[in-house]
Amino acid sequence: MTDVRIGRSRVYSTDLGLGTNAVGGHNLFPDLDEEQGKAVVRSALDNGITLLDTAFAYGIGRSEELIGEVLQEPNYDRSRVIVATKAAQDVTKNDALNNSPEFLKQAVEDALKRLQTTYIDIFYIHFPDENTPKNKAIAALHELKEAGKIRAIGVSNFSLEQLQEANQDSYVDVVEDQYSLLHREAESELFPYLKEHRISFVPFFPLASGLLTGKYTKENDFDNSDIRNDNPDFKGERFRQILAKVDLLRPIAETYNATVAQLVLAWYMKNPAISAVIPGAKHPDQVETNAKAVDIRLSEADYIMIDNIFKDLN
Repeated sequence: MTDVRIGRSRVYSTDLGLGTNAVGGHNLFPDLDEEQGKAVVRSALDNGITLLDTAFAYGIGRSEELIGEVLQEPNYDRSRVIVATKAAQDVTKNDALNNSPEFLKQAVEDALKRLQTTYIDIFYIHFPDENTPKNKAIAALHELKEAGKIRAIGVSNFSLEQLQEANQDSYVDVVEDQYSLLHREAESELFPYLKEHRISFVPFFPLASGLLTGKYTKENDFDNSDIRNDNPDFKGERFRQILAKVDLLRPIAETYNATVAQLVLAWYMKNPAISAVIPGAKHPDQVETNAKAVDIRLSEADYIMIDNIFKDLN
């Protein structure tokens, strides 16, 4: 693993992390096994992955609680783990988004209790609300950073304009937003801003709900009860175009004795605009497989080839 600095903070993270929405995220996935979720977290830590990305919204705090339980186990050293969590949903207001300083400060206190820790390495505002001045929300997090309760300040799902407002005092360390080989809108305006202001970037959905793992074929069909049925990436001509692009990755992956998913993760880790990539997993063996992506030394020529394969995707 390569250690990367998160913004201007003193947080250094592995460039491969674990997204934990399937760890206790009962509101997001049916029939989750909590013991298996904890095993997923252990698998990450046992394979050298130290960045655990969670959120209050994953199981309404349950993901944080399960991670906290694992971190209490004697095999693990909390000081060597980078815990990132997020908040914005206010359960006292029917889950309305809330970025007020009072809410954020209480959200951090509540997350500390669920995680059974005295500090959070990265705390993100999960979604922007409509009313709170963004720089005021970030100023509240800066107070918590100064107090040692959080170590790095992040925002997620913010537009560039909202990010600029939030970063008026240069307090933002990291942005987490959607980005993948299939969704590259961030490259045109967001990435240049992040580079100029020394803000790290962590993409979510890096494997595009499994589309970039190579596990789907044109024979796959998704009924109305399947969440993928509402995703344009899984429909019609776009779905067929994506599958054709993924097929072009297979021979490249073979030259590295790797899976398509490992190749894609290696592409992200070589991308200078990306600080860390956080694929999710439901099973411990998936984490172990993903961890092998760090052993791929992707050549510049292959990096450019993969980049070009997806450049003209509509």
